[in-house]
This record gives sequence, structure tokens and C-alpha cells, in this order.
Amino acid sequence: MTLPKPPWEFDLESFFFKFRWPITFLLIGIIFVGVGLFLAKGSLSENKVEVLESATQAQIVGSEIIVEVSGAVEKPGVFRLKQGSRVEDVLILAGGVSANADRAWMDKILNRAAKLIDGQKIYIPSESEQTEVLSAKNGEDIKIYQSQNGGRGSGLINVNTASAKELESLWGIGPVYAQNIIEQRPYSSVEELLTRKIIKKNVYERNKDKLTVY
Repeated sequence: MTLPKPPWEFDLESFFFKFRWPITFLLIGIIFVGVGLFLAKGSLSENKVEVLESATQAQIVGSEIIVEVSGAVEKPGVFRLKQGSRVEDVLILAGGVSANADRAWMDKILNRAAKLIDGQKIYIPSESEQTEVLSAKNGEDIKIYQSQNGGRGSGLINVNTASAKELESLWGIGPVYAQNIIEQRPYSSVEELLTRKIIKKNVYERNKDKLTVY
């Protein structure tokens, strides 16, 4: 004879059989939730990698500058350099100055230790350039470069040698601008007055045709 089970005894097999469908759906739901969390985590990881790669590319782009070298150099052209490079570095990439370079001008005006800036142009004049320009017939189409004595003969003002009084004779340049120009010398090109933010754009545009660096 089989004795009846006490009321406190739990029949596990009967419980699972009775609630088999709810338990099955619950387990399936847990599996789907787990798979969803796993896929979401993988997607976030990929996004992080993409962001890091983009940041790295931006750093690489920001760490380079592009500079043009022309005139009396062996290999004139446009060069890519690291941020913080000096004038001497780009002259080396250009193969050095040529035999007819105006070395007297370089010794007095060109600062080989100056830091380069993105978009800068460096022009090295030749010894015969000033003579050729002054003797050209079509003077209206050729910019006459002033000599190292301040360029008074050409009518241009040399930003590398001009006095504060000469600079103040220009439109929009007072004592403050003049002193700032003098303190930031030397310049490899007139455009550096704008790119190095030494004077405002409207002042530069009004005076650029009256200025030279040699």
C-alpha cells in the first residue's frame, strides 16, 4: 500500500510538468536577452575603435605642415614636414641653396632657426636677380625687389630693415603695430605678417604691394 505524501513535501517533477511551457518561454527569453547584450557590446567596441582611429588620423594630419621653397635652391617645390620644423630643415629637403644664391641677403635676413608654419613660402633670391629686374623693359609687370639698405630706391618698404617711422607711414599701422613688426623679425615673405597674425587682414591687404622682405 502506498502512503500519501506529507503536505510539506514538494513534487518537483510535477511542478516542471505543470509549468513546462512558461518555463520554456522564460528560458528562451533569457537566451535572446543574452545574445542581444553580447551583440550590443561588440558594436560599442567597434565604434570605440573607429573613434580612436579617427582621432589618430586627425593627430597625424595636425602634426604635419606644408611649406613651399622657391628661388635659388637646388630642388624648389612643396614639402611636407613635421610640426615644429625649422627653416634649415626645409632648405635641406630642397637640396640646399644653389651656387648663385644671394648669401649676403641670407646672412642678414634669413633666420635658419625660425620655426616654419603651415602654408609658408620661402623664397631665396639670386645674386643677379635685382640687376635683372631693374634692367627689365616691362617694369609694370615685374615686382622690383628692394635692396638691403631699406629699399628706398624701389619705393617699397622692407619689413626686415625699416624703421618704426617708415612702418608708421603705411595705412593702418601705428606705433603698436610698427613695434610688433620689428620685434617679430626676420620674415621670409611678406605674407608672414598675415599668417603669423602680426597685423590684421585689412591692414595687410592695403599695404602688401608696398612691402618687401629684401
